[in-house]
Amino acid sequence: MKIVHKDMVLGGPGSVKMIPEEAEDLWVAYNLIAEGDHVVGVTVRKVMRETASRGMDAERVKLKLEIKVEAVEYDKEGSALRIRGKNTLENGYVKIGAFHTMELELQRPFVLRKNDWDSLVLDMLNQAVDPAAKADLAVVLLQEGLAHVLLVGKSVTLTCARIEASIPRKYGPGIAGYESSLNMFFENVLQAFLKHVDFKVVRCAVIASPGFTKDQFYRHLLLEAERKQMRSIIENKSRIVLVHTTSGYKHSLKEVLDAPSIMNMIKDTKAVQEVRALEDFFNMLSNDPDRACYGPKHVEVAHDRMAIQTLLITDEQFRNADIATRKKYINLVDSIKDSGGSVHIFSSMHVSGEQLAQLTGIAAILRFPLPDLDDIEM
Repeated sequence: MKIVHKDMVLGGPGSVKMIPEEAEDLWVAYNLIAEGDHVVGVTVRKVMRETASRGMDAERVKLKLEIKVEAVEYDKEGSALRIRGKNTLENGYVKIGAFHTMELELQRPFVLRKNDWDSLVLDMLNQAVDPAAKADLAVVLLQEGLAHVLLVGKSVTLTCARIEASIPRKYGPGIAGYESSLNMFFENVLQAFLKHVDFKVVRCAVIASPGFTKDQFYRHLLLEAERKQMRSIIENKSRIVLVHTTSGYKHSLKEVLDAPSIMNMIKDTKAVQEVRALEDFFNMLSNDPDRACYGPKHVEVAHDRMAIQTLLITDEQFRNADIATRKKYINLVDSIKDSGGSVHIFSSMHVSGEQLAQLTGIAAILRFPLPDLDDIEM
């Protein structure tokens, strides 16, 4: 995210002008924009004009609008962000008070105005422009006949390609068909890899699979790189890592992020910090359950007793339409930080965030045991 201009203070009104530069920035904007905010941007609208020759004629015109936000929608498949609300800026085509949907696009600036810039929003804004917060990890998850090419960013895991192929059985009369089908499948995966993996951006590329499929594809990748003199692969083959997973499906991404070789490469990134924090929580839940809790009520009681060492919470909790609930979670985060605790805000667009969401979206590791928490109704 590129910040062009900002004029705001903690706990007060203000605005920031920003430019989303990559798909992940639209997810950041989705988390920043809340109901009641104002968004100023350029949009395209179809208007009717009267012409001498054809009467009324439709024409698409660019407009600068200011929308008072009533709803925000994020399309994770198309990486699109749509804002719906009433126009508050006078112009010749859209009346003040008229409803309009504005779509925020990459490389197109917009201004966000808020009456209250809270600590959470300011932290998200700072992380959005911090290059060190990026994971920049490319992952190819494979099994025979299925592959996913994924890009893991600081807030979003993008599925760039899904490749499927019918592979005949390896043994028996169809073995020749097996080899040619597998090579064609690998070639399609290679083309997706070349299209989506930029070694100027990613720290490393992971090829992961059960069995030997990853090794077979890796050999295919290097042979084709030598044959066609693909400099980007030849010069960066030391940054291509092989990892064992149980499948080529997207849920196996957690196994990739858990692998020590990968953690060491991207150990300072938000995605890995989330994975480690969740692993610490589950270990505590298994080995010393009185020092781990989850669910809003249990976490609230633990906080009242000053017992929380580490808070784990998904970003979904802060998109609550109820302002009082949102404020409650923001105050919880600030209070835990002030008392010397740590807070991990999980992206619901990462595999670790999905796991935490299954545990109500909020959990905590405690400083000391609270055995009576189990007696409190959730």
